[in-house]
Amino acid sequence: MNVYKKVAIIGTGTMGPGMGAVLERAGCETRLYDVSQAALDKAAIVLNIARGVLDRLEAPQTAGGSIRFCTELADAVKDADLVIEAVPEKLELKHEVFNQILKLAPAHAVLASNTSGIPITKIAEGCDSGTERIIGMHWSNPPHLIPLIEVIPGNGTSDAVTQQLMKFSESFGYSAVLEKEVLGFVENRILYAILRECVDLVERGIISHSDMDTCVKWGIGYKLAVIGPLELIDMAGLDIYRSVASYLNKDLSTASEVSPMITKIADQGRLGMKTKGGIYDYTDEQIAAKGAARAAKLIAVRKVLSE
Repeated sequence: MNVYKKVAIIGTGTMGPGMGAVLERAGCETRLYDVSQAALDKAAIVLNIARGVLDRLEAPQTAGGSIRFCTELADAVKDADLVIEAVPEKLELKHEVFNQILKLAPAHAVLASNTSGIPITKIAEGCDSGTERIIGMHWSNPPHLIPLIEVIPGNGTSDAVTQQLMKFSESFGYSAVLEKEVLGFVENRILYAILRECVDLVERGIISHSDMDTCVKWGIGYKLAVIGPLELIDMAGLDIYRSVASYLNKDLSTASEVSPMITKIADQGRLGMKTKGGIYDYTDEQIAAKGAARAAKLIAVRKVLSE
């Protein structure tokens, strides 16, 4: 049963439209809020793309779902059962937004943050009340393609809210994982540990950036899509893992600062696809083609893994 019939998503930047498409399909009356009509116009384009992806995935659809765009926060949250905050990763901004929501949303509404790493307890500490209703609900990007939600209660979050959000996330076919608070949460910690080693090896000239991408995609990436890391240890044998880790762990990167290579490229204004150049160079045509190809591959992989 869908316990959150009415959902408000606050912020339509990178992930809001994709989350909205998923919740609409799950039968929720969904409101997408942003501060300007221009932002909502942009979100509408992304929303329709996400809807098309869900159609291609043949994702289950529950009747009653809808999307409405709002430029007034009070209008978005006035009768919401669940509010998902998805504003930029600035603690002060999140404190401001949550305090506004607490004044405008119903007393029963669960207030979730899609933060990718700020501790939920720190967000709740800046709020005047309602800490028992504040919880982390971290979707993986792109949220309409990656069926995973990290549920992270803060120190003050009630057990009832935590369990309710877990059940809700699973009700539309996503895997919900329950985590204790840790900086960056689990998924990003694993990702950034991998990225640190990859960047270090490229920076040291051990392997080219293109060969590194090939190595990871067809090596550990291919395996880990099917076999979890702890399952992989069992498959290889704990004796083998212990033996290799005894000497290899000592040689892995432990850098605590951002790589000089990444810093130098970013300081040149090369920020990746958004500037048509980062580690690689891109044309508008390449960006569009790569986006379409990635979506098609992720759709195919998700269909296979769901069997």
